[in-house]
Amino acid sequence: MKREKIRKLIFQFILCAVVFSLISCGPKARVAVSQLDTPGHHTFTGLKLLDQEKYADARREFEMATQLDAKYSKAYTGMALVNIYTGKFNAAVDNLDLGLKNARDADEKLFVNVGKIRYYTISKSDQKWLESAKNQFDEAIVTDSKYSPAYYFMGLAYKDALDFNQAGQMFSHVTQLKTEHMADADAELKFLQKVLQAKPETKAGEKIALVKRITRADAAAILMEELKIKELYKKPELKVDTPLKTAEKVSPEIKEKVPTDASSIPAPSASVKLLAKDIADHPLKTDIEGILETGVHGLENDPKGNFNPGEIISRGEYAIMLEDVMIKLTGEKDLAARYVNSKSLFPDVPSDMPYFNAIISVTSRGIMEAKNTNTGEFAPLKPLNGVDALLIIRKLKKELKIN
Repeated sequence: MKREKIRKLIFQFILCAVVFSLISCGPKARVAVSQLDTPGHHTFTGLKLLDQEKYADARREFEMATQLDAKYSKAYTGMALVNIYTGKFNAAVDNLDLGLKNARDADEKLFVNVGKIRYYTISKSDQKWLESAKNQFDEAIVTDSKYSPAYYFMGLAYKDALDFNQAGQMFSHVTQLKTEHMADADAELKFLQKVLQAKPETKAGEKIALVKRITRADAAAILMEELKIKELYKKPELKVDTPLKTAEKVSPEIKEKVPTDASSIPAPSASVKLLAKDIADHPLKTDIEGILETGVHGLENDPKGNFNPGEIISRGEYAIMLEDVMIKLTGEKDLAARYVNSKSLFPDVPSDMPYFNAIISVTSRGIMEAKNTNTGEFAPLKPLNGVDALLIIRKLKKELKIN
């Protein structure tokens, strides 16, 4: 009996020793080394770095916050945002769960709600992502009907879903609240105003309106779906009697130097290769094939037979495409060389550049204009965003009286 009791006592002692050892070896809360070394300060800094797209630095700040307080909710939500913007969506879900689990007050729960709105908007986790985001928004405004971030990020969700009317209402509400995200919401409202001016007529156009830098594939879709170029090319040449809006400003030498022989302008090849090697799985394949069949200068295959759909389009390249469209629709074949010997209107567009004539062609008719009105620079090598590309097409249609 005594031996049995001794064995039990030894076993209990060993078990306690093991448990104590495991506890002592576990992670310890880091001790703050300064007055600014607090969970709140690190989280605040992390969010600032997140806005600057410095994701690695932001993650470090959020991790330092949790080292000081393993139950600091906003730090976990901050980590979720880093993972959302870096495409680590599964990890983001885990972070958001921890953020909600450790939320100690309404403010921290609201921060999680908005984090989830951002998660659904960016991850598009399923077809009902917008509904899921709306559920989080509804939950947030029940808690606080004046919580500005909920309206702002729900506005971004509606914008991404191409519901520009609802997006505008959300952004307007943010400006009325006059708290957080006022400048951001105002910028979004101005952007939506440009979208309304551009009047995209197709879903493809609406999607392209949100693109920050259009690609060759996007340009093909704009010309095929918004301008309906294939149908236009089948019609008789348009007779444009609108005078050049800035002809007298271009150069007094222009009228003297317009060539009358257009034999040097190459006609579209009858044997255009319709299929490019690199578009088999591209979502805009049909538009690309259509533009190759139509034959727009600047949107041909390269010598290897590739269309390069993801290549970014510059403003100068877009001008070249539009000039070619104008020539074919109006029959003004001399347009391709009309301004070759004229003086440049723009300090960054030398007259010996390949896009010079095209830029003067489109700007003299008010279809495109200087990017920087203060310096007069056209910025021919700068990329073109989607909404501006659509606005330019709208101006082209107005100039050529295309309904």
